[in-house]
Amino acid sequence: MKLFIAALDTETNTFAPLPTGAQAFAEGFVAHGDATSRPENYCSAQLYVWRRRAEALGWTVAESLCAYAEPGGITARSVYEGFRDEILGDLRVAKPDVVLLALHGAMVAEGYDDCEGNLLAAVRTAVGPDVPIGVELDLHCHLTEAMMRAATVIVTYKEYPHIDIAARAEELFTLIADAAEGRTRPVMAAYDCRMVGMFRPTAQPLRDFVDRMIGHEGRDGILSLSLGHGFPWADVADVGAKVIAIADGDQDRAIAAARYHGEAFFALRKELSPACLTVDAALELARDLLLEKPGRPVVIADVADNPGGGAAGDSTFFLEAVRARGLTRVMLGYVWDPVAVRFCMEAGIGATLDLRLGGKCGPASGSPVDMTVTVMGLADDVVQRFGEAPVSLGPSAWVRGEGIDLVLCTLRTQTFHPEAMMTLGLDPASLGIIVVKSMQHFHAAFAPIASAVLYATSPGALTQDFAAIPYSKRPGRFWPRDEDPFCP
Repeated sequence: MKLFIAALDTETNTFAPLPTGAQAFAEGFVAHGDATSRPENYCSAQLYVWRRRAEALGWTVAESLCAYAEPGGITARSVYEGFRDEILGDLRVAKPDVVLLALHGAMVAEGYDDCEGNLLAAVRTAVGPDVPIGVELDLHCHLTEAMMRAATVIVTYKEYPHIDIAARAEELFTLIADAAEGRTRPVMAAYDCRMVGMFRPTAQPLRDFVDRMIGHEGRDGILSLSLGHGFPWADVADVGAKVIAIADGDQDRAIAAARYHGEAFFALRKELSPACLTVDAALELARDLLLEKPGRPVVIADVADNPGGGAAGDSTFFLEAVRARGLTRVMLGYVWDPVAVRFCMEAGIGATLDLRLGGKCGPASGSPVDMTVTVMGLADDVVQRFGEAPVSLGPSAWVRGEGIDLVLCTLRTQTFHPEAMMTLGLDPASLGIIVVKSMQHFHAAFAPIASAVLYATSPGALTQDFAAIPYSKRPGRFWPRDEDPFCP
């Protein structure tokens, strides 16, 4: 057997003002066929699993592109087409027996609302109807007919934070190897839950739902089940949550399983909706919690300014509210502000200077804030972890002013881990409130050090009012815009 592997991963917020071009991928990760000979990272994790599993079976491996960009606005057409054509060129040379692809599922480029569907259709044309194609997607994906037609098997992450990327890669390899060697005949079906939102498997009742879904796999002829949550901030036809069921040779069984779990998910819709506080309410509650339990910090997620959803990561709404209340022992980060970092680098540790902070990318970023700050820590390349994978913040600075700490970074990324703070010399245990620019991925590393975790929404780029998102391409009714979108 010859296995072909490749990865292309970015998530597109079509409402975001930040274009995603070649530089965004260069600052993320790009490898032209040699990702698995470099240190493993977020983008290459699946390729590592697939190469190891294939070589253990005596298969040969042809490795192509591995590329990742931090989520942002629409991808430049030439960038997407260049990556696509590189994968297809390598594929035609390789002439594989099996194809495995690590994709996001919510990539949009100029002229392509469904990049993954476009790529998969081209891959299917290149390899013909009989070569098994397996695809691993982020759970924040748009599951489209084009994807379903072209792929043999699609598996999404089950967890958010995405702590199961490697586990899903193992699952996908087993599914596709069994199909390639004739042990199974996988067939897929999808069920549209007609729901738009963001959902947390770390909380009930979704935790139990995911566990029940996992428990159904391997029984009653069902090989795999996936819940694609969807990515709400994309104006595309297939935005929203869907369930995929994979059965062994029985299409009706796959259809029934997808419907069963899809209807169960829909039935939980009101309980699943994550509650978000306002900025003011979150800070007031955090202050009250600190009075009750002063020993550990309260962590607040600034979900509307999450770079992992395409936001800039430089909004100032929380900073202004903290200053207005005179709060101290508060850290805000990681704030994307390369200009401010440069000024701090020039000034040096210990310097006090007037600094204009944040608010540089439009109305969703708020207004710039002018503060007198002291440079407390600097580093040329600060790294945080996403699971075990390193994520660079680039040159970074820790500044303090008015009793408020800010961690400023050069490379735009959401907050995953407190180690970036510690690299700069800031001890999380010394803080009362930590405001992180993240939606949920922070939870794995920050929850263990927190007395409480709160979620708050500001006027930032990622509105939590899903009913009000101005979609122009999604057909039909959906919850929460419609109380029962299945009613005629």
